[in-house]
Parts: sequence; structure tokens; C-alpha cells
Amino acid sequence: MDRPYILHMFTPGRQMSPFDVNMAADAGYQVLAPYCEVDLRNITALTQDAIFSRGPKGVTRTGLFIGGRDALLAADMLKAAGDAMFKPFVVSRMADPSGAYTTAAAMVACVESALQKQGSGLTGLKVLVMGGLGPVGRIAGVLAAQAGAQVSLSSRSGVDTAEEAAHETAERFGVTLHGVSGKNRELVRASLAEADVILACAAAGVQVIAAEDLPFAPRLRVAADVNAVAPEGVAGVGVMDDGKPIAGSQALGIGALAIGNVKYQTQHRLLVQMRESEKALSLGFAEAFATARAYLAERSAG
Repeated sequence: MDRPYILHMFTPGRQMSPFDVNMAADAGYQVLAPYCEVDLRNITALTQDAIFSRGPKGVTRTGLFIGGRDALLAADMLKAAGDAMFKPFVVSRMADPSGAYTTAAAMVACVESALQKQGSGLTGLKVLVMGGLGPVGRIAGVLAAQAGAQVSLSSRSGVDTAEEAAHETAERFGVTLHGVSGKNRELVRASLAEADVILACAAAGVQVIAAEDLPFAPRLRVAADVNAVAPEGVAGVGVMDDGKPIAGSQALGIGALAIGNVKYQTQHRLLVQMRESEKALSLGFAEAFATARAYLAERSAG
């Protein structure tokens, strides 16, 4: 009898995300086992408990998924899970806390695709991440920096908080990030004056760029917004917009549902890759970005 495909799902939170459970089931995993309030201290024991009982053949049908809400902790847990394994007991593992890795990957890949249609990429551009202290904002900032952009994380809590988060994230992932204050309209507009790209990653229902702010962004080329709840995070960017010109600006807008479609395809593909691969995979935001890029390239070619 064939052994079932089992996905052990770890989260530091009190509950596993139903969205991630649904995605895993749709990717073909037959047994889904959620574990809540898991932290870095017990990830080693849980990982080894999950793999040793299946034997060398069963490990190819075993996977680990790491959720939660902390983008940096998830990366540490993913590494710790890998460090807990040794041949032949090595299984595939994936991290996507609050969907941040796949959402950030989709967001930056969509922006990059829009820029390529204008004849450029992210290299050398100035990227302003609004709501930059959340998991999506931090990882989107890292991906943009890795793609060659000059990235600033903006926070309504002030410049000290933004700089602290930027330093912490940059040091963890080996990139350069800057922190700027978005505490009031004057400070936001000062940041907009230098921005080529806006990544709006604030909480649902929070508008970070109003219509009257757009004239203060003369260099703006693309604005992407992951907020699907009214009002839109960037005024004039509809949830379905996919490279549509923003009224009152020469920039292109990419809305939440356009990004969400790429995010969905990215997460699904990663989970399927993990289930189908004979070789153990480790899937984080870098792999999510590569997958989002590939999906967009396929869609463009088709």
C-alpha cells in the first residue's frame, strides 16, 4: 500500500491558517497535521519526530510547512528544521508566514514585469515600502533590494522605529535597507518625491497614499497595493488593476487581486513542487520569487 502524503504544519501562533490548510489540501497532500504555538526551541524535536517514523522511502512523501506571522522567525525556523535532518531522513520544507513570502514575491515580480514593459528593471530605482514593518513589507523590501533597488521602509511609528526594523531585516538577510518616517503627510510627501516605485503593504483598509499626494511623486513609475479592503491603499489603484495607468499620474497601478492571483499560483506551485519532488527542497521567499517570475513569464508568453 502506498504511503500517504503527509504535511506537518508548524505555527508559532495559536492556530494554523485555514488558507494554508486549504492550499495544502488542493496541492495534493492527503494528511494535514497542524501544530500550534511552536517556537524555535522545539522545532528540532518536532522535525525529527515527524521524519524518523516514515523510513527512507516515506520521507519523500513527508513535508514540513512553517507559518506564523513573523517573517524573520519563519526563516530561522526553516533553517532550524533543515539543520535537524540528516541523510537519509531529509524531507522537503517550506515557509510562508501569513502568506508574506508568496505575497511579497508576487508583488515584486508584478512590479518588475510592469517595469520590463517600460524597458527597465528594478536595478538602481528607488523603492518606497509603505507599511514596511509588517511581514509582507519587510520581505518585499528584501526582494527589491536583492533585485538591485535602493529600498526604504516607511513607518507611521516614526523614523527610529523604521530604521531599527530596516537594520534588523537587512542584517538578517544580507541586504541594504533604509528606514524613513511616514508619521505625517509632509514626511510621506518628502519620501514620495524621490520614489520610482511604491509598494503599499499597510494593513487592510488603510490608505497610505491619497489622491492629493500623487502630485508629490513626479518620478513614480509603478505603484503596487496589496490592500483589497476599501479604501484602496494607493488612491486610484483598483483591486483588479494590472498595469493600468493611475488617474492623475503617469505611473502604472497594480492592485491587490492582480497580485493575489500571482500569489495563489506561486504558493500552489511551491506546494506541488514540494509534494512531487524526489529530492528534498527548502522553499523560502527566494524560491517564491523565482516561481512568481516564472509564472508571469509563462503567462506573458501564452
